Amino acid sequence: MYSAVLAVTMDVDPQALDPGATAWMLAASALVLLMTPGLAFFYGGLVRMKSVLNIMMMSFGAMGVVAVVWALWGYGIAFGPDSLNGFVGDPFANFGLSGLTSSIGSKAAGLPDMVFIGFQATFAIITVALISGAVAERVKFGAWLLFAALWVTLVYAPIAHWVWGGGLFGSTGIIGSKISALDFAGGTVVHMNAGMAGLMLAVVLGKRLGFMKDPNIRPHNLPFVMLGAGLLWFGWFGFNAGSELAADATAALAWTNTLLATSAALLGWLLVERFRDGHATSLGAASGAVAGLVAVTPACGFVDPIGAILIGTVAGAVCALAVGLKFRIGLDDSLDVVAVHFVGGLWGTLSLGFFAVPSAKTEGGLFYGGGLAQFWPQLLTALIVTVWSAVMTTLIGFAIHKTIGMRVSEADELSGIDVTEHAETAYEVLMVGGSFHPVDPRAGSVPDETAEARRESSEPVRGTVRR
Repeated sequence: MYSAVLAVTMDVDPQALDPGATAWMLAASALVLLMTPGLAFFYGGLVRMKSVLNIMMMSFGAMGVVAVVWALWGYGIAFGPDSLNGFVGDPFANFGLSGLTSSIGSKAAGLPDMVFIGFQATFAIITVALISGAVAERVKFGAWLLFAALWVTLVYAPIAHWVWGGGLFGSTGIIGSKISALDFAGGTVVHMNAGMAGLMLAVVLGKRLGFMKDPNIRPHNLPFVMLGAGLLWFGWFGFNAGSELAADATAALAWTNTLLATSAALLGWLLVERFRDGHATSLGAASGAVAGLVAVTPACGFVDPIGAILIGTVAGAVCALAVGLKFRIGLDDSLDVVAVHFVGGLWGTLSLGFFAVPSAKTEGGLFYGGGLAQFWPQLLTALIVTVWSAVMTTLIGFAIHKTIGMRVSEADELSGIDVTEHAETAYEVLMVGGSFHPVDPRAGSVPDETAEARRESSEPVRGTVRR
């Protein structure tokens, strides 16, 4: 996304349609949109049976709310003309995307503005959806939709304007001349932002009932997790390579670096598991892949393949170790959003200070002859994004929680929010004592005769599906 405001120096008319670039960006946009259903599967497999529909609905709900907000005013805040000295874009300049439906080339040469807008919308959607993993199994669905609308307006869109929209960190921003940070596809805007938001929202809402006590709080469907990770990896090629906004050599580099860093991170996570726990798990493979995708996102167009492999390897190991910290500090980050997205995004952002290759945009990182000149802008940008996301997310979450209420009741949490929030269950049968029994979704529990059979059975219940 670094080339979102692309200077055209060639003799080609930037307002002349480039069919190749347009076709590629339409495909890339579809790939990024696919990531949100992929995330729904990834998160869905990680929660308990009684919460799988709700966590998947949080991703789908984000798709609905954010897309509409983006069209009405979100895009204007992120990419509209500067307002408040580059702090935000003007939300009313193109309200409802007025005046943009037929324009070409204002953001990238030869690219219809509507393609750029749609591509950016998919980024906003996945960023909001990522936050849901930190507060899984305890949020009211209606309150989540309100949070999504407020957060994308007050947190995501301003940060996108600072980093990609030519705002605060751009040439016209009030501190732009002092910061030349690199973020190719969203290490700060997407992953650090979502990770910190997840952390603060988890603090506002508190822990799930039974956290660190109930052994049944564990993933219920690892094939879902693997499927979700595969869809995320597939879609991420559009996420990273598409951020060049052109079908060129830099897009090809970003594509290849995405493959290499993700593969290396998968191996790095598995190595940590093998030496620490004695086993290399499918959950570790899926989580390692996502950690690598996160870490390479800000760097994919600015590093060489060796740099991508090193970034991915470190990300897999560091994020695997970071997962255990939540238990030490008692933070119920349900699905490790902080450990994977904030930590991985922070490492990827800072890694450019070490591995960036010299180019027109940077003198290079420490290992490529540039010293620490690129490291300090990366660190400062990371700190500013972290503070804004933390403060604003806390205010938004606290305001919703103390007014309409954001957390479900203890009774609803115990019975399962699939039933209480959506009047549905993901699985219509439970296997008890070797036989299947229907579940009454209105009751949210095993029928009386099943419970009676369980009490009267003199044999241990085997094969019980985890809830």
